[in-house]
Amino acid sequence: MIDGTSPTTAPPPPELVEDDELTGHVVVANSTMNRERVLTGVNSYARELGFSPAEFLHDHGPDPSWLDLCSGEGLALREAARQLPQAVITGVDLVGPLLRTALPDGLELVTADLGRWSPDRRYDLITCVHGLHYIGDRLALLERAASWLTGTGLLVAHLDPSTLRRPDGSDASRPVLAALRAAGFQYAARHHRLSLRGGRPVTLPFAYLGADPHAGPNYTGQPAVASYYR
Repeated sequence: MIDGTSPTTAPPPPELVEDDELTGHVVVANSTMNRERVLTGVNSYARELGFSPAEFLHDHGPDPSWLDLCSGEGLALREAARQLPQAVITGVDLVGPLLRTALPDGLELVTADLGRWSPDRRYDLITCVHGLHYIGDRLALLERAASWLTGTGLLVAHLDPSTLRRPDGSDASRPVLAALRAAGFQYAARHHRLSLRGGRPVTLPFAYLGADPHAGPNYTGQPAVASYYR
């Protein structure tokens, strides 16, 4: 080196795990995810999403439907189901609800791995409040979720682009966000919200390589998963 210093060597990329192994990791099987988040107020879906899901559903039609991915305890969904007895509301979570109380009519809480689960209907609203941070192949989930929307439906999910990586561990956020926008998604960087209006087929030009559950905290301050793509 001209200045006499030793050349620096980039650290090797981490050993990646496949999603079957990832689901059993303590960072992913998060028993606190959305356990206390309610429908409106300080710690609420309305605050995190920037709109009221119940008002959206009320205005959407006589028989609205809502799918919440990584729903945790489903407190917000329970509130919405009580307010909108005509709605069909589904929550899906890897750990599932810990409360054993009866569910309101119209609400189903499913315990399942989102990498393997698919609905048997389409939804007017699909949300994922800070859940993608713990999904390995989050781009594949977004592709699939886009096809679960009705023609006038809305998908909103929190996405941290800094946890999208190339095979060598470098930042892949720019090409991924460009591909998402080309597919019809919008991304609000200030609030880390990704959104899509109207169901459609989506195919993103990336191959999933695996995940690093030891990536450390993301912008939320909580440990998250980094996803690697080629």
